[in-house]
Amino acid sequence: MSILEGTLSWTSVPVPPVLKSLGLQEQQAVADFARAVVDEKTDGFDELYQAIGTIVRYIPHFIVIPLMVDHIRPQISAGVCRTMGVEQAIHYANDLPLEYFSEVSRHLDSEMMARILEKMKRNHAEKVIQYELRHHLNHMLEISGHLENRMLEFVARQVTLPDRPEELETHPHREVIEKLRALQ
Repeated sequence: MSILEGTLSWTSVPVPPVLKSLGLQEQQAVADFARAVVDEKTDGFDELYQAIGTIVRYIPHFIVIPLMVDHIRPQISAGVCRTMGVEQAIHYANDLPLEYFSEVSRHLDSEMMARILEKMKRNHAEKVIQYELRHHLNHMLEISGHLENRMLEFVARQVTLPDRPEELETHPHREVIEKLRALQ
């Protein structure tokens, strides 16, 4: 993976081929420039997310949840979730529609998502895991690398893993696949 691909992997925006052909120093300069632009354009977002997290504590869930789903993009909800922390985020995660929560989860780091899944209501967490395995397998494998055994066992019962050893050797989630296979 090039420096630019590594730097921009969180965006899901492909790096143009012309930038991939740059030398290492030029790629680093472009990556640094991209980070500086993002930092400049997102300055103050953390404070905004913190303020939203504080405000929604005082609004009943039956009002907040529909407002989130209808009017707030998942990446914004993820930013608010990061500032809330796991304990407060769980209260919303349990009530969000599955598809929306899945989109929010794609903007959270895998370890935080694992902690949220472990503390959610079991039935809802299992639905989220099944949905992610069907629609975003790699994302769920990344999260699985941080799950405790109880939840990892559920994932193992739900997932079909590659059978061919040569596929497994080069798979980016080889370690978690081996753990899951051991639990099956």
